[in-house]
Amino acid sequence: MQNPIILAIESSCDDTSAAVLRGDRLLSNVIASQKVHEQYGGVVPELASRAHQQNIVPVVDGALKNAGVERGDVDAVAFTRGPGLMGSLMVGVSFAKGYAQGLGVPLLEVNHLQAHVLSHFIRESDDAVVPEFPLVCLLVSGGHTQILLLRSHFDMEVLGQTIDDAAGEAMDKAAKIMDLGYPGGPVIDRLAQEGDPQAFHFATPHIAGNDYSFSGIKTSFLYFLRDRLVEEPDFVERHKADLCASVQECIVGFLVKKLEKAVKESGVKQVAIAGGVSANSLLRRRVEEMGRRRHWKVFVPPMRFCTDNAAMVGIAGYFKYLRGEYADISLPPYAKKEG
Repeated sequence: MQNPIILAIESSCDDTSAAVLRGDRLLSNVIASQKVHEQYGGVVPELASRAHQQNIVPVVDGALKNAGVERGDVDAVAFTRGPGLMGSLMVGVSFAKGYAQGLGVPLLEVNHLQAHVLSHFIRESDDAVVPEFPLVCLLVSGGHTQILLLRSHFDMEVLGQTIDDAAGEAMDKAAKIMDLGYPGGPVIDRLAQEGDPQAFHFATPHIAGNDYSFSGIKTSFLYFLRDRLVEEPDFVERHKADLCASVQECIVGFLVKKLEKAVKESGVKQVAIAGGVSANSLLRRRVEEMGRRRHWKVFVPPMRFCTDNAAMVGIAGYFKYLRGEYADISLPPYAKKEG
């Protein structure tokens, strides 16, 4: 069957999402976000898993209703198996298993990181343009930063990756140091629009090859503020926009520099970004500008596909369905990246 109806479920962190696809065409994508974590400055795993339990049934029902699909029409159920928060994953994995078993349809296990990359292959219209292979993709999320070479949907070679913190972690930690709230990345992006990216300078790590390191940027930012606050207790409040613009410039500049190097070495002209940090306005702009200069064909995901969502799980599941790669019902979730 070339156009199966796939029900997809995503519950790896703090967003409960369900989507319905017919083949590679997206019919619906419903997301329930969890506001409860804002007061804690980060995701509280126990609260996240409880919220998933409350949200998953109405989210799945909403996705089916919006798609105009009945339960009996579903040909397979795709689910995020990992990586992610174990308690959150358990809710989605258990629900997917029960749903698929009740309908007597196959299960399709999906790697969360691969799903982010494959979101570029979701079609929402007949004239949608999707990448060709080979493709170089910069995957940037809260917990992962990698440069990948794709030769096919599931043939992904790591060209470079972070050796410690990820880019999203560095953004969030910088925001937390400045007490900007959670999630910090979008707040920094918004405030940076009003600041001078050259107001302050933070050292960029010198890492061999195409690898990244963001722990040093985070630490240097912390020490920089500590020294300034001794003399000026209101330093952050007075320079908030410039601080955001400067730290964002440092992180994004580092990301793009390594991406450019990796693309040049690969000789590939199809280039994409994916993951939560691909929503950052400066990163999107810099990659598009570089694409024009270097004559790349650049793919920047719609904002709705940057953060965690079930549509990306569904498209990854669809490609697995075509390959006949069905999951055994005994498969457990996994919290960390395999391999």
